[in-house]
Amino acid sequence: MNITPIIDAIIVREGGYVNDPADRGGATNFGITETVARAQGYSGDMRNLPRDEAVAIYTRMYWLKPKLNLIGDHAAKLAAKLLDISVNMGSASAIGFLKRALNALNRNGEDFATLAPAPLVDDALLAALSAFLGKRGAEGEAVLLKAVNALQGAQYIAIAEHRPADKNFVYGWLNNRIG
Repeated sequence: MNITPIIDAIIVREGGYVNDPADRGGATNFGITETVARAQGYSGDMRNLPRDEAVAIYTRMYWLKPKLNLIGDHAAKLAAKLLDISVNMGSASAIGFLKRALNALNRNGEDFATLAPAPLVDDALLAALSAFLGKRGAEGEAVLLKAVNALQGAQYIAIAEHRPADKNFVYGWLNNRIG
């Protein structure tokens, strides 16, 4: 699966350098926080983060490390959505949403075993996804995407309810990320 166009679209959505005092992420460029950039070895000014370094960070940290590439082997659209969530909310959230959605759709364990809530792409998750898609096909992937979107949207609302400063961002999150 070629993730370059997916990462390109995420970078467009994230934009360039920002340092909004209301954003807990602090200084970011291309959606990469300074904390993440430093942890990945970038030591320069965040305003000057090279785009190709941002792409490399997205690939390493948000695609390969959480093993979303294995999801991409089964369901490309779902994997693209999970990559976007991983970038915006963390890979634990992305994988957690997928597991919750699959558990809700497993017909009380008739189609596949209920998944443990651990935020890992493991053999159990891949088997459940394969079983679900084998039974439901392309329509199933579309339904799974809707379920993941619903969980992501609900999480944005919960974030804003918990931290009022984040209400400044909810409209953009819902407008640009849910759909």
